[in-house]
Amino acid sequence: MLRRVGAGCFISTGRSLEQAIERVKLAESLGYESVYTTHVAGRESLTVLTAYALATSRIRIGSGVVPIYTRTPATMAQTAATIDELSGGRFTLGLGVSHRPVVEGWHGQTIDRPVAEMREYASIVRAILRGEDPPQGEKWQTGFHLLGLEPRPALPIYVAALSPAMLRLAGEIADGAILWLCNPRYIREVVIPEVRAGRERAGLPLDGFDVVAAVPSALTGDRDGAYKAMRKDLIPYFGLPFYRAMIERTGFGADIEAYDQGAGAGDFEAMQSAISEGFLDELTAVGDESGLIGGIERYRDAGAGSPCIGPIPGTDFEATLRAGSGPRAPLERWPRIGV
Repeated sequence: MLRRVGAGCFISTGRSLEQAIERVKLAESLGYESVYTTHVAGRESLTVLTAYALATSRIRIGSGVVPIYTRTPATMAQTAATIDELSGGRFTLGLGVSHRPVVEGWHGQTIDRPVAEMREYASIVRAILRGEDPPQGEKWQTGFHLLGLEPRPALPIYVAALSPAMLRLAGEIADGAILWLCNPRYIREVVIPEVRAGRERAGLPLDGFDVVAAVPSALTGDRDGAYKAMRKDLIPYFGLPFYRAMIERTGFGADIEAYDQGAGAGDFEAMQSAISEGFLDELTAVGDESGLIGGIERYRDAGAGSPCIGPIPGTDFEATLRAGSGPRAPLERWPRIGV
């Protein structure tokens, strides 16, 4: 049996929910194992995932990710259990802290102790899904139990993580970690060691823990055009503290410094050009079919069990999905990390 190189993909709705659903159906037909959607200011992600579930029969669907401060743990668990039932047990709940502009500016909540609050929130959600009494936390208290719906103890919970502390927590309490802007070097040198430390703290093996890495991908002969589009997309992330710290850890502190100089001068073009070609070379999978697949394989070789193709604006994402789905190597070539 052959394993697909692109184990998963990210498909958000953009301007058209109908087109997104067709792309999810295409991904399923091509053999992708999972599809995730992001949670931003457009269509509500868990509702979208319900539509994905009803339009498919095999592919796993997952949130990548829902900020924990947008719903109480009881509401999150209830929604997750419902989607898991509708999908026939195909749902993965991805949880994240998000960022202060979103949590405070959009939702009127506060991020006080992100790692401790993620631990508390995920523990409550997990207990509800298992049909257990939820533990009482400092930020959230609930006596909620599912009624008229069977517990979903096998429903996987993944945690979005960038920092070493959050990665260790993901290893300790979750079934997987979801990464964004984490290039293969960061995965190899930071993600896997910290996740392993968290697993050891919980007395668990690394084997079986999933690492989902979003890989900006494009089948294209116009690398410069794809990089230009990526630079525009990445501008907000270079201004967010959690991502800035991670980018500096990857060895691209000079990019941050140049970005800050451009931002200080109000020069948007300089902010974009601060994102170096070297940074994009490591982050993306762009080029012909060989370049695309090679870029994805770098993530798997670094330890990402589920590299997930994501779109780059202005490129043909359906062509990218088709090229990235091709069988490349026997399953035995891709052992789980830690084996």
